[in-house]
Amino acid sequence: MNSNMEAKKYMNPYLAGFILGLALIASFYFSGRGVGASGAVKSTVTTVVNTIAPEHAQDSHFYGKYIKGGKNPMNAWLVFEILGVIFGGLISGALSGRLKFTIEHSPKITAKTRIILAISGGFFVGIGASLGRGCASGAAMSGMAVLSTAGFISFMAIFGGAFLFAYFFRKLWI
Repeated sequence: MNSNMEAKKYMNPYLAGFILGLALIASFYFSGRGVGASGAVKSTVTTVVNTIAPEHAQDSHFYGKYIKGGKNPMNAWLVFEILGVIFGGLISGALSGRLKFTIEHSPKITAKTRIILAISGGFFVGIGASLGRGCASGAAMSGMAVLSTAGFISFMAIFGGAFLFAYFFRKLWI
């Protein structure tokens, strides 16, 4: 990136939301299913466990169903979706002049605290996605797209919970 290059403005959020909706429709059309991220994490964890302890993975009810018959969990649609999100984000950052290593945080906290809170939050979101049988994109967005009652309940629980917790954690960011 040229040091004199000024970062471009972010995309209009309404346009971005519309494009995300089109991507969700395309996902249903081409793959027969919606989008989601937690499935890719599950596939990755299953592959790691199967590599380190194949006997345990094959005997496990959870892992076994993803590897039985010689299936490779890394061939799942969601793994390729997440790879697209990662590389798409890198390309977008490079094209807009925002590709740099930085840790965004409030002046009220340190970068170390920000990292600890981000990892902790990711851990709890992962547990919630596992218990809720899907993440915000899979359970809520894709569920609501097919008018699933569970999708609407997931959406209300995810964003309602975030709204409630924001009251307690906002002082760390503002």
